[in-house]
Amino acid sequence: MSTARRKTSTTTGRAATSRTHVPAGSGARSGGAESVDPAELPVRPGEDAWTSAEVVELHAELNTDLERLRAEIEASEAAITGLMRDSNDGAGDDQVDAGTKNINRESELALANNARDSLAQTERALARLEGVGFGICESCGQPIGKARLQAFPRATLCVSCKAKQERR
Repeated sequence: MSTARRKTSTTTGRAATSRTHVPAGSGARSGGAESVDPAELPVRPGEDAWTSAEVVELHAELNTDLERLRAEIEASEAAITGLMRDSNDGAGDDQVDAGTKNINRESELALANNARDSLAQTERALARLEGVGFGICESCGQPIGKARLQAFPRATLCVSCKAKQERR
């Protein structure tokens, strides 16, 4: 679920932000890389600010990933359908053939599930980029880091929080 930012004034004269929930995919912006203000994207201390070209590149990469993952899922589902159809006519198959069919079927199912998970992560990253929350660690609320996001745009945790999560 993404959030929308609403500015409120404070007694110090600076703007503070509060967040209200908006359904995922319906970000506060109208969508597209051109609607993303690079100055709003957080960076870690010592990092250069995001440029418009970097944001456009990141947006294009996420969209390319969406198309690739959708094609992967479609291909996997077609393969699964074929494997399920073939599994019913086991006449003449020995135990090795039956086992191989089961392994192939399970492998295709695992690939399809991984692609679906990646697709959901990519859609979420794109919605966050076009809405609110992209580049902010979901655990500690600090910037994730520009370099990490350029390497892995679907990241939702900073390096230290991800390391803590993996140690568990």
